[in-house]
Amino acid sequence: MNNFWDYTFLKNSVQEWVIALSIILICIVVLRLFQTLVIKRIKSFTAKTKTTVDDFIFDVIGKSVMPLLFVLSFYVGFRFLNMDPVVKKVVRVAIMVVVLFFLLQIVNAFIRYLFKQLVSGGGEDLQREKQTKGIVLIIQSIVWVIGFLFFINNLGYNITTLIAGLGIGGIAIALAAQTILGDLFSYFVIFFDKPFEIGDFIIMDDKKGTIEYIGIKTTRLKTLGGEQLICSNTDLTNSRVHNYKRMIERRISFSFGVLYSTPAAKIKVIPQYVKSIVESMQDVRFDRAHFKEFGDFSLNFEVVFYVLSPDFNVYMDKQQEINLQLYEVFEKDNIGFAFPTQTIYLNKINDEEVATKANDVNSFRDNSK
Repeated sequence: MNNFWDYTFLKNSVQEWVIALSIILICIVVLRLFQTLVIKRIKSFTAKTKTTVDDFIFDVIGKSVMPLLFVLSFYVGFRFLNMDPVVKKVVRVAIMVVVLFFLLQIVNAFIRYLFKQLVSGGGEDLQREKQTKGIVLIIQSIVWVIGFLFFINNLGYNITTLIAGLGIGGIAIALAAQTILGDLFSYFVIFFDKPFEIGDFIIMDDKKGTIEYIGIKTTRLKTLGGEQLICSNTDLTNSRVHNYKRMIERRISFSFGVLYSTPAAKIKVIPQYVKSIVESMQDVRFDRAHFKEFGDFSLNFEVVFYVLSPDFNVYMDKQQEINLQLYEVFEKDNIGFAFPTQTIYLNKINDEEVATKANDVNSFRDNSK
């Protein structure tokens, strides 16, 4: 029996192999019991809570931490074996790769969760989550590059030259792609500063439309004409943007003119007419109505009121109703709206005045000679 335990296989006795395999088996059984009896029960309990932090933690434990512990259990068992230096190095590198992979998975999961909470504020906002995919992808790529450099450094290679080369290459790429990098940084500005979001109606210079998509380089708008307008992020951040989606109420100012022949008594009551019309309407707040100025061909009035809704169609409905009622009142009181006119006054002169002016002209000519 002693000869059996002392039998050597791959530089290790049967006893050493049994010990190593027993350690691996015990670790696996313990981890399985912990996963079944503890983690699953706690996870079912946390699913009933309102917070998402506990769900995130147990999701990471189930997808990354537990697989990592299973791999480490194999590593712990094999450490009790006498292995060839080459095999030991291969196992060490393999374990390092696996451990680094799962650690980066945990870091990336934390980044995704952090951005999701930052965007949605604990709620569900699918549009904003889609917008974060670009930023998350960039940050995760950086994490993987850092992890790769860490792995190379742990293998014993000098990464100083590699980092210097990446730095020089990065400068060259930055110079060659200034426009793209400018749009990328503008994307970060739009994401964090939030001057507008998907679904907002904006006006930029002479362009107007509803935001449909915000990408890493471009932002897409649906114009009033129905076509899609694609703008670079740099153009948007460098322009003065009017965001009508965030307007709480709309201030309206309009003018009209009446004829100069309108009696003064009617001129005095016109502001009261306008005030009573506006105040009789719902979702509208009257501000002022004044006889503003003497125009070239009309007596001009200015009216200011507020529509308690940012909807453009609501504003147009209210404006139309005001115009119709004002037209009816003016028609009833025989007040005429002015329109561009020009009056020419002619003075008649008799024949004696014409002859006198002709003689004066002739005398002037004779004296000139």
